[in-house]
Amino acid sequence: MPFTVIIPARYASSRLPAKPLLSIADKPMIQHVCERAAASQAERVIVATDDSRISTSVESFGAQVCMTRADHATGTDRLQEVVSQLGYADDHIVVNVQGDEPLIPPQLINQVADNLASNPTCAVATLATPIDNAAELFDPNVVKVVVGMQGRALYFSRAPVPWDRDRFPNSFDAQAGSAPFWRHVGIYAYRVGLLHQFATWPPSPLESCEKLEQLRILSQGEAIHVEPACTAPAPGVDTQDDLEQVRALIRREGTDATVS
Repeated sequence: MPFTVIIPARYASSRLPAKPLLSIADKPMIQHVCERAAASQAERVIVATDDSRISTSVESFGAQVCMTRADHATGTDRLQEVVSQLGYADDHIVVNVQGDEPLIPPQLINQVADNLASNPTCAVATLATPIDNAAELFDPNVVKVVVGMQGRALYFSRAPVPWDRDRFPNSFDAQAGSAPFWRHVGIYAYRVGLLHQFATWPPSPLESCEKLEQLRILSQGEAIHVEPACTAPAPGVDTQDDLEQVRALIRREGTDATVS
């Protein structure tokens, strides 16, 4: 099943400027992401950026880059410009890998692409991991997903959903109660036709409220399939502390992030 990985990469970042170009084990972060994506079963890996400094860096280590406009409101809109430039068919599958995931397991990239290919009535696929502690469940920076019996997302939220009426907010035990709690893993597989539709839809009220663009898709009646992640996601890089953590992980592994 052929699929393409597209890695949106922006130079500007309020918390960590020039993030894609920050050095980890003598390589820019974006190179680590590209190497991880190239270790998946993707037939093509493309970095999408609007910044010439990132483009120059990507070309220097031999990866493919696609220059995009600077005015995209979301990363999904940036993906849509890339697939339009490349002329992909509507049924082609594209996996969106974030440019700040230098340790992303290639297995997750393969899994989300396979997930979408196996669910032809869904236009998008994503992954989730169980939540087993109250701090994570009640953290608004952790996006939760509620999944139906057919594996389709019912809702995404920053709130602790589903709300256990009889136990919250006084106690939390992941092993008790009837409702599972899932953390959304921010990797998506899209059919190209959905990307073209997305670019024409205005932000939905739910999306504007939660600041979660996947709610635009649900609001339009499209299905997002969700599977439990086959392996634990690696930490991404949002802050300087995150960056130091990733650097330490790579040093501890005794590797420069080459995939074994």
